[in-house]
Amino acid sequence: MSPAKSDVRSAAKDASATSFLKMAQVLDCFTKARSRLSVGELVVLTGLPRTTVHRIVSSLREIGMLDQDGRRRDYRLGLKMFHYGSVVIGTLDVHRHAGPHLQQLNQLSGEIVHFHMFDGSQMACIEREVMSGNHMTTLTTIEAAPIYCTSVGKAFLAFQPEPLIRRICAEQGLVKHTANTITDMDRLFEVLADIRRQGYAIDDEENAVGVRCVGAPVRNAAGQVFAAVSVSGPTDRMPDRRLTGLAPVVIDTANRISEALAS
Repeated sequence: MSPAKSDVRSAAKDASATSFLKMAQVLDCFTKARSRLSVGELVVLTGLPRTTVHRIVSSLREIGMLDQDGRRRDYRLGLKMFHYGSVVIGTLDVHRHAGPHLQQLNQLSGEIVHFHMFDGSQMACIEREVMSGNHMTTLTTIEAAPIYCTSVGKAFLAFQPEPLIRRICAEQGLVKHTANTITDMDRLFEVLADIRRQGYAIDDEENAVGVRCVGAPVRNAAGQVFAAVSVSGPTDRMPDRRLTGLAPVVIDTANRISEALAS
């Protein structure tokens, strides 16, 4: 191959990589708080030229990764993204590795058990174990949970670098869901320090009135926290002494899931 042809191919590869990076920039702009965005807003958020953004969103719309609101002309993530998310969950094989441990935790606690993974901005519920009468029900969902005011979220957040913590909180905003929700960053960092020391997190009616939870971090093969497991129940069944009593069991479950996922 002549040097000229080699240079042309190399330039084409670089251009393709740059295009993918720009597409990722556009997709990264969409969050739960910013679910619908106009081309103008995407230009501001990405810093890309308007013609580039318009070309990218048109291409993403054609392949179903973005949908457009006909009335407002705004864009939102398309159902193709849901398809990809479902495929990712399927390839993780969470049910085989984590399922038995979650079911055991559900049987021991008699309360609802959740397994959440960080999806880039929030905690996505991958599996939910519920005891109904004498029957256990396993639910798989992609329902998201806030990070700063849930036990699974704080159990994840406590073991992340400070820049990521600040970015997530800035994107979500420390919105007050209940009277107990932490809305001050300094206070949140104090709580996260306690979680790192004790190994578990508590949601004291911070996300929903009448619900208390205890959660613990789950690690991947590299030892990085990427998910969390929790037990939640109504306040009258989850006084302080029961939360602290369940904490070691939740931590043990999280550790066994970490070992299973790494094997």
